[in-house]
Amino acid sequence: MIENRIKNAIAKALAGINIMIEADLVQLQPTKKEFEGDFTFVVFPHLKQARMTPPQLAEKIGVEIQNSVEEITGYNVVQGFLNIELSKGQWLDTFKTLYTNDELGNLNKKPENIMVEYSSPNTNKPLHLGHLRNNFLGYSISQILKQGGDNVIMANLINDRGIHICKSMLAYIKFGDNETPESTGIKGDHLVGKYYVTFDKAYKVEIKTLMDSGLDEDNAKKTAPLLVEAQEMLKKWEQGDEEVMTLWKKMNNWVYEGFDATYKQIGVSFDKYYYESDTYLLGKDLVKEGLQKKVFYKKENGSVWCDLTDEGLDEKLVLRSDGTSVYMTQDMGTADLKCLDFTLSKSIYVVGNEQDYHFDVLKKIMRKLKRPYAEGIYHMSYGMVDLPSGKMKSREGTVVDADDLIQEMIDTAKARTIELGKIDGFTEKEAEVLYRQLALGAIKYFILKVDPRKRMLFDPKGSIDFQGNTGPFIQYTYARISAILRKADTDGIVYKDILSLDVGLEEVEINLVSVLNDFEKRIQDAGRLYAPSIIAAYVYDLAKTFNRFYSEVPIYKDVEQDVQQVRIAICASVSKVIKQSLEMLGIEAPERM
Repeated sequence: MIENRIKNAIAKALAGINIMIEADLVQLQPTKKEFEGDFTFVVFPHLKQARMTPPQLAEKIGVEIQNSVEEITGYNVVQGFLNIELSKGQWLDTFKTLYTNDELGNLNKKPENIMVEYSSPNTNKPLHLGHLRNNFLGYSISQILKQGGDNVIMANLINDRGIHICKSMLAYIKFGDNETPESTGIKGDHLVGKYYVTFDKAYKVEIKTLMDSGLDEDNAKKTAPLLVEAQEMLKKWEQGDEEVMTLWKKMNNWVYEGFDATYKQIGVSFDKYYYESDTYLLGKDLVKEGLQKKVFYKKENGSVWCDLTDEGLDEKLVLRSDGTSVYMTQDMGTADLKCLDFTLSKSIYVVGNEQDYHFDVLKKIMRKLKRPYAEGIYHMSYGMVDLPSGKMKSREGTVVDADDLIQEMIDTAKARTIELGKIDGFTEKEAEVLYRQLALGAIKYFILKVDPRKRMLFDPKGSIDFQGNTGPFIQYTYARISAILRKADTDGIVYKDILSLDVGLEEVEINLVSVLNDFEKRIQDAGRLYAPSIIAAYVYDLAKTFNRFYSEVPIYKDVEQDVQQVRIAICASVSKVIKQSLEMLGIEAPERM
């Protein structure tokens, strides 16, 4: 490819002034649209060794690479930026290479075994808007890493034990009257979540009663009868009490059925499930090992700690004085279990940024324990999702339920699609499929286009727009191209083999080929930075550039046959790349709209 020859030429030019760099490490980027050029090389990182000003070094490299690479027709220097200009004919050759590459988008790198853990719900409530961001991020980064050639295991650690689970169970015993999802027509996870809210309301009444009788708030919270009963239930669960275990399994199964329905609706899946009830004791063996290796130490009260002050942190509790586990104990054990199940080079945890400290500690503890996978532990931290109505609280029943939000989006997509007349000729069943595709495309794209680390405000109405930086705009672009290709097939236009054709490309076509040419680099960047937002930005840029192409050059009217074939071939390439990009975001690409 031309980029490789330019990189080799730049590396050779740098070697001429004793700056040694591998050609693969030379960074080229598309030239910004406000400047002349096709590729840009930034010289700033090499100034200290070159002992030149930025323009001097850029000029020197420009002269040498223009003389050694015949496709370079010119260059210009803007401060420390060397903008490289290629012949227009070169862009046709570049397109032919892209068009005939059946492996376009596959990086053919040495595959790594990577686990991406995401979703990780509690079994005391249904999934909410925050879970949607988690699921979409986890699924998307998994698809991006797969596209890049890695072996990816998508895992879900179910938080199915603990005091919060017992709260729902206790409220069900006291107020449930033996109702079931079948008897109420309520989805299982919603039914259990209802009792979590019920517990909190009754608990607050008890607290108020105790405070009215003269108890301070802190003691009222600790001694409220409902909480005491829930704590007793947790102890019975840990002892394997038959009655408690039977109820626990029954209510958890309701929740699992509900989760499965939601996962299917939003289009995410998992290869491996872990359950906290199976893993919460695993870390105790690691605590013993850490004590033997003097990685941990025991205090007088019997609690076990890890001193991380040499890592810039504090001391971290890994086992309570009564011998019970903390979250860190469990996560240590689960980290080991994952690598027993799968030989992993990386273990990615998709968890909100409120757990940044926790995962920093986990990585440093596992490093002290000399676990080979410790360096591969990565916390894919993300910010919370807000709605205009404000924050969400599960126990108060003010959460934006994922199922309700998705249905609201489907209803909005239906209204907008009918209003714009985009379902002409659709059967009712086909239309319903399209509404769902558009709704999920809207919410997924709106969430994934934002840098994961940033807190975001979700705008349901804005996300469903068919214009601008939205999922439906990109889906509509794909459907438009599909119609162009269907017409070409119907008219018998041959565009599969264009290698022998020699046509001049318009500027807008060159721009489109340039964006296509950037596809694999964007996949590489998104996988390296664990950022689906890079793919979202790329596919939006591609859709915008295609629509400019579509509006500026004719495809079917008053076009020479060779030019027409090349333009339809360009449409086919854009279609393929848009579909691949949307798949990496977990978004379906409708063929008709």
